[in-house]
Amino acid sequence: MPEAGGSNIEVAHDLSEHKESLQSLGHEILEIAEAVVLAVVAVATAWSGYQAALWTGHQAELYGEASKLRVEAEGAAAYANQERLYNASTVVEWLKAEAHGTRSSPTFLNGEFRPAFEAWKKTDPLNNLNAPAGPQLMAEYRSSKTAEVAKLNDQATEVFEQGTRARQYSDQYVRVTVTLATVLLLIAISQRFKTRAVRIGLLVTAMLLLCFPVYPYPYAAPSIERPATARRYGGDCTPD
Repeated sequence: MPEAGGSNIEVAHDLSEHKESLQSLGHEILEIAEAVVLAVVAVATAWSGYQAALWTGHQAELYGEASKLRVEAEGAAAYANQERLYNASTVVEWLKAEAHGTRSSPTFLNGEFRPAFEAWKKTDPLNNLNAPAGPQLMAEYRSSKTAEVAKLNDQATEVFEQGTRARQYSDQYVRVTVTLATVLLLIAISQRFKTRAVRIGLLVTAMLLLCFPVYPYPYAAPSIERPATARRYGGDCTPD
């Protein structure tokens, strides 16, 4: 009987040691999991903050580029208006000369206006009441400056929209950073508890929150390529 009692005590002691060993192993696994999550969250938070700042700078750069294109479009529009006024006044002087019987060949600011003028002359504007009011109303009329104004405005709109998308990306990264900060807080709180169930619950909650920022994001702001349509306005209108 004493031997049986001693055997029972030894079995109970072995079971107790095994249970403590399992608890110790579970505690170590829990601490390792917390450390891994902390490391991932720390790196992800730093990366997210960097990307938020990067896209904010990219947004400012794009908005500045859009403003510059708008200014260039306004300069092109002013030049186009001056050219239109000059050609119109040249046509008026030609009409006066024709009305007085003086033959003349008008000189226009550029050659692209002449085809429209020659087509308009064929309508006999001095005698034909149904003739268009001026060469600008002819189908042959072309103005590269006016077309360039429209193109610059379109490019400015496109670049501005890119800036708006960059701001949206920056806002998304800021939200991700806030979420990751919440994950860090949960893990820090979980380490204050001795109860394993509470720590596991908080760790699982933190890991679930960590899954939300993990979806496709632009990982780097693309470089800006200056549109190759910037021109000088004045006597020379060739591309820079």
